[in-house]
Amino acid sequence: MIRASRNALNTAAMSRNAKVPFSKLPLPPSSHLLTHNLTPDPRTSDPASFFSDVLSRTPSVQRRARLLSPEAHFSYVNPMPLEFPYEIAPPDPPEVVTDKAEYIEQWLSDREARIPTEASFAPSSDVHLHKYIPKSRNYRRELIALSETCVNDCLPLLDCGDAFDTLKAALVPSKSNKEETSSGEAQHVRQELVDILGGHASLMIPEGSDRLGGKGFAPWSLRYSGHQFGVWAGQLGDGRAISILATPHPSDPDATYEVQLKGAGRTPFSRSADGLAVLRSSIREYLCSEAMHALGIPTTRSLALVYLPEMPVIRERLEKACVTTRVAETFIRIGNFEALSPPSRAMFFFGGGQQHADYEALRILGEWTVKRILKLDNVNLDAGDAWGKELVFEVARRNAKMVAAWQAYGFMHGVINTDNVSIAGLTIDYGPYAFMDVFDPHHICNHSDEEGRYAYNKQPNMILYACRALLDALAPLIGAEIALGNKAVQRGWADNVNDETISEWRAAGIKEVGSTMNRIIESTCASEYGMALRRRLALCRVDPSDQRTIFQPLLDMMENHRLDFHGTFRKLAFFRPNILRGDDGSGATALEGLIAELLKGTPEPERLDTGKATEEWLAWLETYASRIESEKTSGEWGEEFDELRERAALAANPRFVLRQWLLEEVIKKVEGDPVTGKHVLAKVMQMACSPFKPWGREGDSARHRTEPKKRGRNDDTVVSETRRMLGFQCSCSS
Repeated sequence: MIRASRNALNTAAMSRNAKVPFSKLPLPPSSHLLTHNLTPDPRTSDPASFFSDVLSRTPSVQRRARLLSPEAHFSYVNPMPLEFPYEIAPPDPPEVVTDKAEYIEQWLSDREARIPTEASFAPSSDVHLHKYIPKSRNYRRELIALSETCVNDCLPLLDCGDAFDTLKAALVPSKSNKEETSSGEAQHVRQELVDILGGHASLMIPEGSDRLGGKGFAPWSLRYSGHQFGVWAGQLGDGRAISILATPHPSDPDATYEVQLKGAGRTPFSRSADGLAVLRSSIREYLCSEAMHALGIPTTRSLALVYLPEMPVIRERLEKACVTTRVAETFIRIGNFEALSPPSRAMFFFGGGQQHADYEALRILGEWTVKRILKLDNVNLDAGDAWGKELVFEVARRNAKMVAAWQAYGFMHGVINTDNVSIAGLTIDYGPYAFMDVFDPHHICNHSDEEGRYAYNKQPNMILYACRALLDALAPLIGAEIALGNKAVQRGWADNVNDETISEWRAAGIKEVGSTMNRIIESTCASEYGMALRRRLALCRVDPSDQRTIFQPLLDMMENHRLDFHGTFRKLAFFRPNILRGDDGSGATALEGLIAELLKGTPEPERLDTGKATEEWLAWLETYASRIESEKTSGEWGEEFDELRERAALAANPRFVLRQWLLEEVIKKVEGDPVTGKHVLAKVMQMACSPFKPWGREGDSARHRTEPKKRGRNDDTVVSETRRMLGFQCSCSS
C-alpha cells in the first residue's frame, strides 16, 4: 500500500513536470499575477469586459495613442502586428457607409484574435487557458530562431514540437539539406508556438477562474514615463511590447516568468509609431540577450524570432517585420515609478504628455515590487515595516552590479534612459548596443547620442542618474514613512495632503536616502568591477592596489596602442610568470611571441610604435607576474597553480564576442535568404551561448601550443573585420 502511494506521488510529480504546448503552460496563483495586483486602465477594466466589449465593439481603444488614467499601471492589449497607418478598404461589394467610426471599429475587430479555437486545456490541476485567432488577419509567419538555453532555463515545461529540428545550426547551410520528417503532433505543437509567438493567436480567460479568485486573464502592456537623454518625456509605456503569459518555474513556484512579444502591434503607448519591430533589430536583441546571460551579466532573455515576410516596415529603408519573444521575471522599469510621481516641474517636448501624480498607485506598485520582485528579506509588509528606502537601495545595488559587469566586459548599452533601466537590475531593451573592439573608453555606440551622454565611460554615472530619478519619484512616500516613525504608509496615505507637505516629504526623503544610495552604487560598482577584472586576470585575492597597479595601466596600454579589448584579455590567459625568467625552456622566444600576439590586436599596425609598446608591456608583465607569484606563495590556488589559473582565465574571457561586423553579416544572410540564414543564426546563437569555448583557430604562441583547430575565422580575420567596422555606430531605428 505504501509502495503504491509512493508510485502515485512519483507519477503525479512526473505529470506536473511533463512538457506541454505553449497554450498549456500553467498560470501562477492570483497573488503572483501582475494584472491581479496592480490597477488596470479603466477603459480595459478586466478580461471579461476587454473580451466582450473592447475586442468586439471598441478595439481602437487599444490602438489609439492616449494618456491613461492616473491610477492605471497597465492596459489590457491584444497582440495585432499590422501595417500602420492601417489601410482600411471600403466595403466590397460597394455600399454606403453611414457610420464611419463604427465601420472602422468593425474592421479592427475582424482582425482581433477573438474567435475561439479548441479550448486549450492545461493539466487538470491548473487553470484552463483558451486560444483565440482573428477572423480576417493571416500574414505568413516563419519561425527563424528559438533559444534552447532560454527554454531550458526559464520555460523547461515548454514542448516546442519539432521546432529545433527545423532550426539546426550550420555555418554553411544548404537548401538541398532535407529536414527530418516529424510526426503530425510535433508539427501541430510547433505551429501553435509560431502562431502565439507571432502575434496571430492570443491566450485569454475571459470568464474568470475559481483558481484565480474568480478573475480572468488577458495580455497587457505597461504604462511608464521617463527621462530620455536627460529630458523629461512624459508618458512612454510599452509602445510595441505586449506581455502574453506569466508562468511559474517548476523548480521554484515562487519564481514567475513573464513572456512578452516585442513588435506585436500598436498599444495606447505607441504615440505615432507603428508598434512593429524590424528583422534587423530583432536579430540583434535575440542574440545579445542570450550572449549576455552566457557572460554572467544580468539580462532579460530571448526565446524566439517569428519573421513576418509579408509585412513591410518603413524605417530608414523599407524592411520586413519580425516579432521577438523575450522572457524575464519582470519588465518593470524605473520609469513605471516616475509615471506615478513625475518631477514637480516637468517640461515636455512636442507631443509629450503626463498625468498628475497618483501617490496611491505609487504605493501599490512599490509594495508589489518589494514583495513579488525584489523579495526583500529585511522588510515585513504584514508588520507594517517601512519599505521605500529599502526598495531604492536594492534597485541601486542590483543596477550597480549590472553596470559593473557591462564595464568589465566592454558592453555599451547606448540608450540608458530611465525608462530603459530595469527595477530588477536586468539589462533590458537592446537597441544600438555594441561590445568593445579596440579599447576606447570614450566610445559612443549610438549615432543619435551626439553629446556622448551614454558613452562607455559614462555608463556608471547614467545608472546613478536613473537611480536618482527613482529616488525622486519615491521621495514623498519615503518622507511620509519617516514622519510615521519609519512605518509603512497605508491606503490613502496622501489623500487631502497639500502640495507643501508633499514637497516637505520629498525633501526629507531625498535627504535621508540620497547620500547612502550614492555610496551603495559607487562602492558596489567598484567592488563588482574589481572582482570581475580579477576573474579575467585569474587573480584570486582582493588587493586594494590592483586598480592602480594592474587594471588601469593595462587599460591605458590598450587605449594608447589601440588594442582589441577582449582579444587582449583572452591572450593573457596563457601568460605564466616563468616565461619572464626564461626558465620554461624556451628562452626569450615565448615572451617575444606573447608580446607579438598582444600587439597584433591593433587594427592599425602602421600607427603602432612597436618599441615603445614592447617596453610598456614588459614593465606591466613584470608587475603582473609579481602579483601572480604572490598568490602562488600564499597558497590560494593549491597545487597545479599554473594550470588552474589558465583554466580559470579561459573560463572568464570569451573567445567568441558578438562584434558589430559579425552581427551585420548574420543580418545580411538572414535578410537575403531566411531559409538558409536561420541555420547560420542558430550557429551564431550556439557560439554566443558558449563564448568561452576555443572557437576558430586559437593558438598559444607563448608556449608554442595550439588549441584544437575548429572551422571558423582566425584572429587575423577578426582584426581585419574590426578595422572595417572601426567607429561603427548603430541606429536607434528598430
